[in-house]
Amino acid sequence: MLKAENVSKVYETGAGPVEVLNEANLTLSHGEAAAIMGPSGSGKSTLLYLLGALDTPTRGTITVQGTNVASLNENQAASFRNRHIGFVFQDHALLPQCTVLENVLVPTLVAATGPYEVRARKLLDRVGLTHRLGHFPAQLSGGEKQRAAIARALICEPQVLLCDEPTGNLDRSSATAVADLLLELQAAQNTILLVVTHSTELASRFPQRYELVDRRLQRV
Repeated sequence: MLKAENVSKVYETGAGPVEVLNEANLTLSHGEAAAIMGPSGSGKSTLLYLLGALDTPTRGTITVQGTNVASLNENQAASFRNRHIGFVFQDHALLPQCTVLENVLVPTLVAATGPYEVRARKLLDRVGLTHRLGHFPAQLSGGEKQRAAIARALICEPQVLLCDEPTGNLDRSSATAVADLLLELQAAQNTILLVVTHSTELASRFPQRYELVDRRLQRV
């Protein structure tokens, strides 16, 4: 389960404190998929990073798989993310010097020993990139880069998959294909899938939808 309870985030700036989130509440169980909408600067990415243990809330608690992630130190949070949470970012964040297969295997470098190359090849086949295993990111289309990023996010079999504007840099056809793939894989693996997006078209594909309005999260 992924649960946020009364989560607020305040950044201290030279001009004084700036509140980005105000008492956000969200609960998702295994197999559930949700989208959070809102314009740029509304706090969507901030909330996603808090849920994914990339940042800590100013107030409130965030629980993932029964663990209060805000209570973890930096090393513990990194280990927890690697084992339980997958991320897909708008810019794919692939390493340019690594092949597609190597990029997918990057998260396993700090994981326990396992048959990860076999799983990586199966995932890349699932996302339609078997013919691109030895190619580098610069040789891929935008949609192919995002499909590789999805495979990488799933390599350690996370219980939670968090996506930050995963179709934001794609044309409509590629965006539709990536959305189809995310929902297909989420259903097949029974993961929690949470996407933040400014695209109402993408959000409409999800059974649960939320919106950030005036720093507050509300169901729509």
